[in-house]
Amino acid sequence: MNETMAIKQKLYKIIFEHDTRAGKRFDVYLLWIILFSAVIVMLESVAEIGNEFQNTFYFIEWVLTILFTIEYILRIWVNPRPLSYVFSVWGAIDLLSILPTFISLFVFSSHYLVIVRIFRLLRVFRILKLARFNREAQVLVDALKTSMYKISIFLLTVVAIVIFLGTIMYVVEGGKEGFTNIPLSIYWAIVTVTTVGYGDTVPVTVLGKLVSSIAMIIGYAIIAVPTGIITVAIAKSGIENKICENCNHLTDNTANFCNNCGNRF
Repeated sequence: MNETMAIKQKLYKIIFEHDTRAGKRFDVYLLWIILFSAVIVMLESVAEIGNEFQNTFYFIEWVLTILFTIEYILRIWVNPRPLSYVFSVWGAIDLLSILPTFISLFVFSSHYLVIVRIFRLLRVFRILKLARFNREAQVLVDALKTSMYKISIFLLTVVAIVIFLGTIMYVVEGGKEGFTNIPLSIYWAIVTVTTVGYGDTVPVTVLGKLVSSIAMIIGYAIIAVPTGIITVAIAKSGIENKICENCNHLTDNTANFCNNCGNRF
């Protein structure tokens, strides 16, 4: 039992901690394998290359998937709190990076979704101890959390607007010229309000063009709103909070100790 615990502790330091030579080496090798995997997926999608080396790519992908699966299982096994890892953001990304290959046994081409592994490269900031990037990332995350309710209300408002505009255009255009039903008209409203402008569906009546003009103007106003909300939240985070150098947690600017780890400021 003690030997098993010793092995788990040693593996935990290698897999989760970055201060040891073995831990850094493990993480650096892992990042290179992840990058290699992403390149393989992109090359396989090129018809000329994918058809010629199909068997080779298939073999490499399964080898990489098995390696990542073993790594994922080890992360759960050595972690003192396995569920905290499984339900964490990193745990979800690690799981999603191996599932597509297994799903591809039943759903064709789904293995291309393993490109999600590219997000695992974000660990480089922790490995290289780029504390500034970690702190700035924490500020951004906290700003998004603070703005969540405002953005949710804003998105619901946008949904209501596009449904209204789509319905109006369906009535105005008389169910013709691509506006054959309300869902397709809502699709046009989304494309117009977001200023994408595919041009696959366009109004032909004078009144329809007037509604389109209004939708375009609304679109420019809509784009600016979430940017302003998040910018204000980030500014407030920088003024009202300070970041703990020990755990990178944001704490109220008036506090003398970090409310996460207890570190003294």
